[in-house]
Amino acid sequence: MTTVDTLRWSAVDTLVLAGRSLRHWRRQPELLLLSTAQPVVLVLLFTQVFGGAVATPGMRYVDWLVPGVLVQVVAWDSAKTAVGVAEDLASSTIERFRTLPMSAVAVLAGRTLADAGRNLFVVLAMLAAGVVVGLRVPGGPVAAAGAVVVAVTFGYALTWLFAYLGLRARGGEAALAAGILVVFPLMFASSALVPVETMPAWLRPVAAHQPLTAVIDAVRALMQGRPAAGAVAAALAWTAGILAVAVPAAVRRFHRAA
Repeated sequence: MTTVDTLRWSAVDTLVLAGRSLRHWRRQPELLLLSTAQPVVLVLLFTQVFGGAVATPGMRYVDWLVPGVLVQVVAWDSAKTAVGVAEDLASSTIERFRTLPMSAVAVLAGRTLADAGRNLFVVLAMLAAGVVVGLRVPGGPVAAAGAVVVAVTFGYALTWLFAYLGLRARGGEAALAAGILVVFPLMFASSALVPVETMPAWLRPVAAHQPLTAVIDAVRALMQGRPAAGAVAAALAWTAGILAVAVPAAVRRFHRAA
């Protein structure tokens, strides 16, 4: 079999396994409903509770908030990849896959691709909720689409990182705990909810130079029609860096764990 044939069959296997993960959501629609409802509720609550208390110079709070919560939710939902991978490993599902004539890498690639599709659905639902509470997108539809691509691509990179954590965890609960440990500090020590300048002096450099802030700043700049080239470049650099580290690490761990 040639290299081209190998790549083609790997792509087919990836799509088949992505379809398997997506069917899981179709058969349990309450999971998708709850995953979508939670971020929508967050947008509604934050805009109503903190909208009059947080100063965001030159921008209404809802316009500041929605891009931040959007990236936060993408990061949080990506952590669920760790749970799915850990449960497949614990239930010997991955062992059954290994007995089939299929690409081993496709097991992880299919899972991460399906989770990226879920993230896309949630992001679109959040944008719709944002519009309901008054979100404005001066950048226009093209810039908004670019913002969605930046956020979902970053989430895809994170799914590979969490796939690695899921392969190292002993069960779904341990994987969830590991995901929370990674995501929560990044979510709240970022520019998502408040300007970095309002944070304590020791925390500002950390919050300003971490991946979620880079992606949030890029999404915010695109949606607001502001100069975004530098922010988008930084976000894509973080995304590429995470992929460059997480993909080979996850693949190596997969071969050892399985």
